[in-house]
Amino acid sequence: MAVVDGQAKKKYGALSTRELAEKGLFRAAYSSAVFSQKSEEIEIVAEFYNKAAGTSYTASSSLDRLFGVFPVESGRALIL
Repeated sequence: MAVVDGQAKKKYGALSTRELAEKGLFRAAYSSAVFSQKSEEIEIVAEFYNKAAGTSYTASSSLDRLFGVFPVESGRALIL
């Protein structure tokens, strides 16, 4: 089951992956990129995160572990 932050979804749900990353909401941006299943969106998140944190992560790095976001094969979601 996927776990979703209901308040954050309500406030930021309309933003794109890029817009979330530009606002510094990297975990939300990475979640959006994982959900979209588009590698270019993961690259966008890595680019903005690297610029903000002075790191050198790539799209193939362990960003799942960094942000605590893992793809889930589930049709159900728990909104908190």
